[in-house]
Amino acid sequence: MNTKPLAILSGMRTPFCKAYGAMADVHAVDLGTAAVTAALEKAGVTSGDVDEVVMGNVSGPPDSANIARVIGLKAGIPQDRIAHTVNRNCASGMESILEAWQILREGRARTIVAGGTESMSNIPLLVRPDATRLLMEFGRARSLIAKLKVIAKLRPRHLRPVPGVLLGLTDPFCGLNMGQTAELLAREFGISREDQDRFALESHAKAAAARERCFLSGEIIPIQPADAGRTSPPLAGRRSPDLAPAMTEDLHAVPGIPHAADAEPDPTLIEKDNGPRANQTITALQKLRPIFEAEGSVTPGNSCPLTDGAAAVVLANADGIDLASDKPLGYVTSYAIAGCDPSRMGLGPVYATAKLLQQTGLQLHNFDLLEINEAFAVQVLACLAAFESDAFARSELGRSKALGSFPRERLNVHGGAIALGHPVGTTGTRMIITLLRALREQGLHRGLATLCVGGGQGVAMVVETEI
Repeated sequence: MNTKPLAILSGMRTPFCKAYGAMADVHAVDLGTAAVTAALEKAGVTSGDVDEVVMGNVSGPPDSANIARVIGLKAGIPQDRIAHTVNRNCASGMESILEAWQILREGRARTIVAGGTESMSNIPLLVRPDATRLLMEFGRARSLIAKLKVIAKLRPRHLRPVPGVLLGLTDPFCGLNMGQTAELLAREFGISREDQDRFALESHAKAAAARERCFLSGEIIPIQPADAGRTSPPLAGRRSPDLAPAMTEDLHAVPGIPHAADAEPDPTLIEKDNGPRANQTITALQKLRPIFEAEGSVTPGNSCPLTDGAAAVVLANADGIDLASDKPLGYVTSYAIAGCDPSRMGLGPVYATAKLLQQTGLQLHNFDLLEINEAFAVQVLACLAAFESDAFARSELGRSKALGSFPRERLNVHGGAIALGHPVGTTGTRMIITLLRALREQGLHRGLATLCVGGGQGVAMVVETEI
């Protein structure tokens, strides 16, 4: 794929916080607005210089259709500038960058803000279909007697909401939720529970160390929940305390969702990610029970938590900037997107990376650092095993030899989503920002960022500090 490099002038994000916790009352619009405003300030670009806004978002707040447009206007970008929202599930934060790149190549814009935003705390509670019919029947009833007859049909099941997040984590094609697809990979590649827990421990240790030395603070704009909540759209969804007990049993089956007693929003200024645990131990991880299969190995501890957060980057064509005055964070030089079996969606990075290497002529050893999104520990470990497997290369990738191996010490050097969290529409952008900053800090040149996508896809992107 022969394309002009894409310059990333700057990148910033909000803290990443576990859902139903510290940022639960911050609307996805406010998260995205904070990230966009900070990225523009970091780049020294005014809102009036922005031609378009492209934002990734998966859950789609009902009160903010085309959330990119709402974010752009709230960030002060003139109303005659256009905006649109993209959704490629977990890769939405990367897809926004790729769409912006295409727009810039076409000459439709000169400066674009792209990124992603997600408030998984505010994914709506849904009403059961039979309850919907009763509500509609009640609304059409004209007399008191008719209304009472409808009320008499109500049963306890009608009052039990359906958490939208549970539906979103289940693939409608293969019928498996994301955790069940991870269990399939554990069996296929023979990956043990201990291997998964130790990988999770490493993720926390690296992320906690990066947070402790303030590396991550270099990309984070603090959030004040009380202030942000007051600026949300008037119809912004909020958790209903009365519904919390009805949700509890189902939501505790999802990795990363805390108990109700731990879910009170924190009113203080939030300056850091709250997922990394400096005191995490292998003993604590080994005590957790599997949550997707009774005899399985995937637990809340070796899975990414549901997370709230946003990230944004300011983009321009590399040949359209003045390098004497503008020092970009880095460049995107190539990418690939691949499809795979939805039941093995966690292997998406392998298929995408194979396609990328074929397009570019690069090899794994040509990359200084590698980021693989940690949807599950077993998913990353399965990808590494597939990278090294000649049999997988022949049967799945049409190659005679394996893609190769990659040193573990160069993988996710500041931790990954198991510790940092995974706001699904945002993570792809966060990975690009963190990877480029890591390359610059270490005086390195080229990195690979890749992630799996619910529904059976993978995206891989090449970033470079200099071109």
